[in-house]
Amino acid sequence: MKLGVLGAGAVGRSVATLAPEYGHEVTALADSSAAVVDAGGVDVDAALARKDAGDPLGDAEPGDALAGEYDALVEATPTTLGDAEPGFSHVRAALERDRHVVLANKGPVAERYAEVRELEADSAGEVYFEATVGGAIPVCATVDDLGAKHVSAVRGVLNGTANFVLSRMAAEGLDYDHVLAEAQDLGVAEADPSFDVEGTDAALKCVILANVLREADCDSLDELREVEVTLADAEVEGIRDIPGSALELAAEDGRTVRLVGEATRDGVNVGPRLVPENGTLSVTGTRNIVEIDHEYAGELAISGRGAGGEETASAVLADVARLE
Repeated sequence: MKLGVLGAGAVGRSVATLAPEYGHEVTALADSSAAVVDAGGVDVDAALARKDAGDPLGDAEPGDALAGEYDALVEATPTTLGDAEPGFSHVRAALERDRHVVLANKGPVAERYAEVRELEADSAGEVYFEATVGGAIPVCATVDDLGAKHVSAVRGVLNGTANFVLSRMAAEGLDYDHVLAEAQDLGVAEADPSFDVEGTDAALKCVILANVLREADCDSLDELREVEVTLADAEVEGIRDIPGSALELAAEDGRTVRLVGEATRDGVNVGPRLVPENGTLSVTGTRNIVEIDHEYAGELAISGRGAGGEETASAVLADVARLE
């Protein structure tokens, strides 16, 4: 399959680099300022080498990549909130050309889910978004395989940065500021960690899952528009104000604290939660875990790496395989 890849950060460049191993060809690759486009196949290594040297990816404009020849557009630009631009416009442009779309960018399906589904309904293209939830963990695919109508809740530890901070605080008795600085030195946390430690990232993932659950009960796009969820509907609390003493007290009772997000048909809730110290949700480090409550199968758990270039690219390429 021919892929157009928008975004040349960790995920986009990993998708472009790994695509040939999965039997696909990259015919367009763009970052925010330049692109390289070749219907016969882009030399990805050469393009990324130019970028790494401080030069443009190629001589084309980013819009040329969007208008290029591809079967599926991989949208891996940074997630934006509110109007989800420019990601949403990229999705619309591809679908209006009857091309498929695979999202790593959470914005379009967290903030404008019903609109994306409406565009998809009018197109010969399909939209998949496994990589928007849980990195390498196949959360969306599992919910779909089980039948979303029969899933009542999806909850879990869905942000590696927040989990690293909390698990280090608990294990070493360190305070929040100390561990956050350590996480930034290690590259686990961004220079501005707000998106992660305030719970926004986990909330976006849960919003997407809540929309999947609600969509399963809808008989029409009109109905979906009435019930869709956005980040503004989520109840979100971060981990900034958790003192080390709270973790010490929890440990005395055989418990610990994790940032847990939950998506149900009733809505989205994200915040610090007390969990059993040896329980399912007490994963450590940057590891993520998801629990799915199913009407017949009971409680299922899936764990793995919830972020990272190659890890998330594996989810993108799994979606591309579903399109074949």
